Amino acid sequence: MKRLFFFLTLIAGIGFFSCSSNSNTQPATDSAATATTTEAAEPGAGQGGVVDETSKPDVVKVAASSPDHTTLVAALKAADLVNSLSNAGPFTVFAPTNAAFDLLPKGTVEGLLVPEKKNDLSNILEYHTYVGVLSDAILTDGQTFNMVNGKNITITVKDGKKYVNGDALITAAIPASNGMIYVIDHVLLPK
Repeated sequence: MKRLFFFLTLIAGIGFFSCSSNSNTQPATDSAATATTTEAAEPGAGQGGVVDETSKPDVVKVAASSPDHTTLVAALKAADLVNSLSNAGPFTVFAPTNAAFDLLPKGTVEGLLVPEKKNDLSNILEYHTYVGVLSDAILTDGQTFNMVNGKNITITVKDGKKYVNGDALITAAIPASNGMIYVIDHVLLPK
């Protein structure tokens, strides 16, 4: 009986020490991994400044990774909308390409990027943003949606292609962690 008691005590002791040594090293590994994948780029940078290389990118990070959306990203920064669109959302963003911005009258984009025009720029960008996720199935002919700036857009379908306000062709749909991005070939201007 003494032998059995000694044997059980020895096994319990080994188990206790092996568990306690693993528990001391595990949290350090997890916290180190977390620190490298989700850290702020600079103090006070907000949600848009969080560096996270393991999660699915949000709508801003998707746009920022596209060479065709550098003008849109510059506009989002100038309007101070990066942090807003980096939050949980969900959002649907109709994202004009650089070529779409090039279709505007010469000097329009440059004029909107100055600090004095921040409100006008915000109004235009908010006209490209819907709070909620609009799936492709929801975008049907004649459907209207109220955008962040309070104005409506209308979806039209012609020859199987979907347009916003009749002339901005939707060329791609890209899911993001906090919503959906529809790439469009014209800039939407609120009326």
